[in-house]
Amino acid sequence: MNRINKPSAAFTFAILGALTLAGCDSAAPMPEPPLAGAAIGGDFALTNSKGETVRWDDFAGRYRVVYFGYAFCPDICPTDMQRVAQGLKALKASDPDKAARIVPIFITIDPERDNQQVVGEFAAAFSPDIIGLTGTPEQIAATARAFKVYYAKGEDVEGGGYLVDHSNVTYLFGPQGEPIATLPTDKGGEAVAAELARWVN
Repeated sequence: MNRINKPSAAFTFAILGALTLAGCDSAAPMPEPPLAGAAIGGDFALTNSKGETVRWDDFAGRYRVVYFGYAFCPDICPTDMQRVAQGLKALKASDPDKAARIVPIFITIDPERDNQQVVGEFAAAFSPDIIGLTGTPEQIAATARAFKVYYAKGEDVEGGGYLVDHSNVTYLFGPQGEPIATLPTDKGGEAVAAELARWVN
C-alpha cells in the first residue's frame, strides 16, 4: 500500500502566507507619467471672460487640462474642445469625484481677435466648466513659450481675417502644476475620459 504523506498544518499555513505575499508583490506599480519631469508649464497672468486676472497658481490642488487654440479656428480647435468636453462629461458620469478635481482651461493664441468676451463665449459653447483665457500679445507669447506651444500667424482667408498655425496638443497637469500626459483628443471623447481616469486620483 502506498503511503500518502499529508502536509502539516504549519507547512500549509506557510505556503498560503507565501502565496499571499507573492500576490501582493506581483501587483503592478503605477507607471511613471509620460511627461514626468518635463519642463512644461509655469506661472502666467492672463485674463478671463470677466476681466479678472488669472494665474497658474490659482489652480493649485486641482488637475488641469490645458489647450491652446483660437476661437476663429475653422476645424481643429472646435473638434478638440468638443472632445475634451465629451471626455469630462463621460468621466463625470462614471466617477464624479475624479471629475470634480479637474479644471479645463482654454488659452487663446490669437489675442488680437480673441478678447475676453470672445474666449468666454467660445469656451462656454462646449462646457460651462471650461475657463477661457486671453491676454496681451506679450503675455500670450510668454505663456506659449512656457508651455512649449508653437503658433504663428498664417495665411489670409477669403473675406478678410487669417488663420493661425499652432501646436495641436492637449495637456494634463497634476495638482502641483506638474505635467502628466497629453490627452488623445484625436481618438474621441471616450479615449479622453479613459486617460483622465487613468491619471487623476
